[in-house]
Amino acid sequence: MILKNLNYPLDFKFKITTFSSDFNITDKNGNYVAYVRQKIFKLKDDVIVFNDESKSQELFRIKANQWIDFNASYSITDLVQEKNFGRLARKGMRSLWKSQYNILDENDQPKYQINEDNAWTKVLDGFVSEIPLVGMFTGYFLNPSYTVVDNSGKEIFRLKKMPSLIGRRFQLDRLYDLADEDESLIVLSFLMMVLLERARG
Repeated sequence: MILKNLNYPLDFKFKITTFSSDFNITDKNGNYVAYVRQKIFKLKDDVIVFNDESKSQELFRIKANQWIDFNASYSITDLVQEKNFGRLARKGMRSLWKSQYNILDENDQPKYQINEDNAWTKVLDGFVSEIPLVGMFTGYFLNPSYTVVDNSGKEIFRLKKMPSLIGRRFQLDRLYDLADEDESLIVLSFLMMVLLERARG
């Protein structure tokens, strides 16, 4: 199973009317790519990727391998073909300063890496958000970005948090063409990473 209608840039837009961290993924023409729902009240992260907001078909499931997420990895299962699709793994201690994740394929081989472009953005956001009144508007001018590179260091994708009051929109752009299955694996890894990074603030 691969994601379809991947006409970039893709928009990740969080809903503000639900308790869970639900968000839509749409392409540049506004067409649905997927609908993402994170199950709440779970000790381990558990995310289901549907075809659209009707939730008529489950496409993928992403689950943490442990309930403490500091050094957790997140297995991606293709629910249509009932097989392992790959895995997202956080890079432990280094993530305290600058977020880094490994993307592994179905054979557990590292293929790509997600790197936060500027760790100071997160640091400044932490400081400024504590300032009365001013802190309410950090979402308009302190917006991190993340880049995917392959094993040779070539930049493949970039995700940017878009200016907004409550940080509810992200935009993903493809910088380099690659196989459909790898493309889907990266998009799925990014949607899990967005949930993790938002939870961390």
